[in-house]
Amino acid sequence: MAFVVTALWTARAGEEDEVARIIGLLVGPSRDEPGNLLYQPHRDPEDPRRFFLYEQYTDRAAYEAHGASEHFQTLGFGQAIPLLESRERWFYETWEPTGSQAG
Repeated sequence: MAFVVTALWTARAGEEDEVARIIGLLVGPSRDEPGNLLYQPHRDPEDPRRFFLYEQYTDRAAYEAHGASEHFQTLGFGQAIPLLESRERWFYETWEPTGSQAG
């Protein structure tokens, strides 16, 4: 079972390219974290101010370590998040349903 985080970031008007640049800088170090299983950013092709981040970690502690990491403190909290109009997050756990069959 993995701990999943989805986030929707909406950049303030005029800040979308800078937010995209910063997200690009976050990808490598985030993927290199020991507890990271997947770190995949997406950008809305119809609204370039909207970014969807899909992340998987081995557990909640690994996600919390990501938030406390130097790169996320500097790039995420220090640079990208102040440029956002809004930031929403949702948390999930992967699971395998029992008793279901693909049809």
